[in-house]
Amino acid sequence: MSLKYTPIDEVKAAHAELRKTFLAKKTLPLAFRRAQLLQIARLFQENNERLTAALTADLGRHKLEISLPEMGPIISGAVRAAESLEEWHKVEKPTVEEWRSSWDTSVYTVPKGVVLIIGPWNYPYVTTMLPLVGAMAAGCPCIVKPSEFNPHCAQLLAELFPKYLDQSAYRIVNGAAAETTALLDLKWDHIFFTGSGRVGRIIASAAVKHVTPLTLELGSKSPVYIDPSNTDIDLAAKRILWGKQQNSGQICVAPDYILVPRAQQDAVVAGFKKAYETFWPHPKGALDAKSEFGAILNPHHHSRLMDLLGRTKGDIVLGGKAEGTKRIEPTIVANIKLGDALMEEELFGPIIPIVPVDGLTEAIQIIRDRPVPLVIYVFTDSEETKQEFLESTQSGTLVLNDTFMQLGVHEMPFGGQGESGYGSYLGKHSFNTFVHRRSYINVPRSFEPFNAYRYPPYSEEAFQVLSGPANVQIPPQ
Repeated sequence: MSLKYTPIDEVKAAHAELRKTFLAKKTLPLAFRRAQLLQIARLFQENNERLTAALTADLGRHKLEISLPEMGPIISGAVRAAESLEEWHKVEKPTVEEWRSSWDTSVYTVPKGVVLIIGPWNYPYVTTMLPLVGAMAAGCPCIVKPSEFNPHCAQLLAELFPKYLDQSAYRIVNGAAAETTALLDLKWDHIFFTGSGRVGRIIASAAVKHVTPLTLELGSKSPVYIDPSNTDIDLAAKRILWGKQQNSGQICVAPDYILVPRAQQDAVVAGFKKAYETFWPHPKGALDAKSEFGAILNPHHHSRLMDLLGRTKGDIVLGGKAEGTKRIEPTIVANIKLGDALMEEELFGPIIPIVPVDGLTEAIQIIRDRPVPLVIYVFTDSEETKQEFLESTQSGTLVLNDTFMQLGVHEMPFGGQGESGYGSYLGKHSFNTFVHRRSYINVPRSFEPFNAYRYPPYSEEAFQVLSGPANVQIPPQ
């Protein structure tokens, strides 16, 4: 399918129109925000089949792998936001000292302004729409730039947005490098980017020019630690394989590599083989037509993954076969060393390296020696092991005893740390991303007798009165 790119002049005109909309306060009333949020829900619910077909055409995903991580979170998230606007917008009244009690000390949540959202190709709906839900709830006009690698999805969104949403406030811009560069040359009040670390650095550099607040949701080599003495190995392998095969491993929260005590590596491999046979009981396994296993994005990415499998010094104990330039079956590679090709960068594909270690201490040291991951997965029922990971490692999220699915909890913030990004979203956390907490005080005229102490000429009496905070009693240890 040929994707129609947005002309650069239209990109600039759309930005100017959104700026006027914000200055006119059109997106400020909660009734407007609520109506637009519910329209997002209707857009995805009423066009579910078309949106699903578009994503299947782009990435070959089964409808379950579209409904579960994409449609459901978008529709429910938009409705929850619409129902929560009053609560999220409550004015905070901080507790202050008695002498400030007449100042009407308050904290208001106000929209940051005009927002740009740049989405990735691997989950093209949820990674753009959930930030948009937050921007809408916050009262921010927004331009959404879908990935050009999803031509069917991007073109359909461009068609549907004008039918459901106010175009003076919410627009789709389609294109590639030139259109994205034109967008980044403009002044924004917040940029939200999901994608690779390489492109994230480009986005961050562009944001610096205008001192623009930025949210970066990037990928990483998210490690898995299996504690064989305190978990069900077969269940752990089943849940890891399920998380890894989502979208053929092309997801930023996919379990990237496994750390397991070397004496139990064979048991973990056996667990993966059992799970594989359960998931794909077909003559050709995951590559069988009946499996409906997800496709690799493009021939270049397919070639990259096959090159890694060709260069690894580990032992391919399961999988390893490919289908043209479209699919690679889930592949388990044992006896991986830290310098192996599979440990160079985020895999972003259906390959699972197993790194045997001497125990928990070595596993934690390996994680600490690498960039901070987006997620750490730990399979254990041991409170001591859980506490050790909480205290001795860093990550955007720590998940025990499952993968992927448990990251979609609207009440929990989701985001990276360090090289895996910064900022967070989901539910109210999406709203918080696009608002400024604006402090407010109103000092009454009746306070002027006390203010008199601060005016020159200064006196000893004024010094004694106003030095009180410096002489506060410090409690003992």
